[in-house]
Amino acid sequence: MAVTVAGALLTVIETPPVLLTTGIVLLVLGGWAASLCLHEFGHAAVAYRAGDRSVRAKGYLTLDIRRYTDVGLSLVLPIVILLVGGIPLPGGAVWINHGAIRSPGARSLVSLAGPATNLVLGVLLTVAVAIVPMPIGLAVGLSCLAFIQVIAFVLNILPVPGLDGFGVIEPFLPLPARRLAAQLRPWAPLALFILIIGVPGVSAVFFRFGGAVFTAIGGDATLAFAGYGELLFWR
Repeated sequence: MAVTVAGALLTVIETPPVLLTTGIVLLVLGGWAASLCLHEFGHAAVAYRAGDRSVRAKGYLTLDIRRYTDVGLSLVLPIVILLVGGIPLPGGAVWINHGAIRSPGARSLVSLAGPATNLVLGVLLTVAVAIVPMPIGLAVGLSCLAFIQVIAFVLNILPVPGLDGFGVIEPFLPLPARRLAAQLRPWAPLALFILIIGVPGVSAVFFRFGGAVFTAIGGDATLAFAGYGELLFWR
């Protein structure tokens, strides 16, 4: 949060262009890191309400970033992938005791809670940009962060083993399908990431659809893509 606030301050004060870019990068990356915590907290909070009391002992309800599995996989890797490829790839998930969850519907809601958190954050940031007067640099940074939240929702809701979208439907699948998914789970998200960044046209379709969702909730695509240009300044 300190990094996010520092970045926001750099976007609102009179600064040279290089510092404005630095501010937007810090705002977006810091905000993305904070949203990763909220995403995992969403999973844990719903799991706790559904019967898994172990998440409290594991510290998942504290919003302590060190508690969410491996810091490298859950925090550092998603930030690096976002900065290098512009893709908000989800981090490692919290460990949920699914045996303690009362019903398939509740287990489905546990998986849905994470991407739903990203969508809510995207809506809140979009509304803030729309109704609160602010300097253009801050509007660009917040719009980019809002768009990233929407893209994270779209990506993570896909029914791919290892992503939350598959977790939503998994409790209702037959046992053979769940066993096959367990074998694919470690590799499927990485294969999806390679498909998006490596196959011509796939990235454009993905971002076009994400942009349509972003526009549908009231987002300003021009501001968001300007922010992406600043975030990926090295290109």
